[in-house]
Amino acid sequence: MDWLHHLIWHDIVWHNDKLFGIQWSVWKVIGWLGNVTFSSRFIVQWYATEKSKRVVIPVMFWWLSLIGSLLLLIYALRKVDSVFIYAYLFPWIPYTRNLIIHYRHKKAHTDCSGCGNSCPPQSNFCPNCGARLMPTTS
Repeated sequence: MDWLHHLIWHDIVWHNDKLFGIQWSVWKVIGWLGNVTFSSRFIVQWYATEKSKRVVIPVMFWWLSLIGSLLLLIYALRKVDSVFIYAYLFPWIPYTRNLIIHYRHKKAHTDCSGCGNSCPPQSNFCPNCGARLMPTTS
């Protein structure tokens, strides 16, 4: 089994004094963190959809999109790669807008005085207990 350990550890993990064959630096870590963060948003979205049995895009999807794309933009600016810079220069705009819309919508919910349930904006009755909701003044 020593040969297997040698194969995995010395030939794959640490090859020519490079972890996974990659020469690591702070910038390489920022680039990989951006990739991992940006890619993980699909796992979050898939999990939320499977759990709800309907298509769902959770707020974490937008946070991972924003953070991942900004990390990748920082890395692209450091590498001075025009294609890569352009790819990540503007996506933060819709990600930020979706977060603003989400938090405004969440803030507009009304708490039911009967059961304490958070009710959607413009609801007249609580979907949980049926109590009449008092209109909020804005």
